[in-house]
Amino acid sequence: MYIGSGCVRTADGTLPSRLKLIMDNLRDIISRYRPDQVAIEQVFVNVNPKSTLLLGQARGAAICAAVLHDLDVAEYTALQIKQAVVGSGHAQKEQVQAMVIRLLSLESSPSADAADALACAICHAHSGSGLVDIGKTGLRMKRGRLV
Repeated sequence: MYIGSGCVRTADGTLPSRLKLIMDNLRDIISRYRPDQVAIEQVFVNVNPKSTLLLGQARGAAICAAVLHDLDVAEYTALQIKQAVVGSGHAQKEQVQAMVIRLLSLESSPSADAADALACAICHAHSGSGLVDIGKTGLRMKRGRLV
């Protein structure tokens, strides 16, 4: 069930202060929405090694926020996410965004970053890991969809 989405943005500042901002914001979001699980995209090796390292550190802050709330964290590659959402591991960002809108019956298009995060959540649900406690939600599967 889609509740909402958004992005945590950091301002200029030192790396430690920006990582703290990410972690604090995610801890607030986790406290507010009380998820049972967290899914996150694995870091891929980028053309720019500095960007890859910074992304890895931001992921670390996100993972720390989750584990501080005793949440399980599942990690998926971009290939796995695209495969689960579009059916092709080499899909374009626009294809992923279009499928996220369709699968979640969204009235408007989420930002590219929000669509990526929602795609990761859809991948987690499709993996079976996100459906472990489906009986507790009152929902059931019908023709491959939650109803």
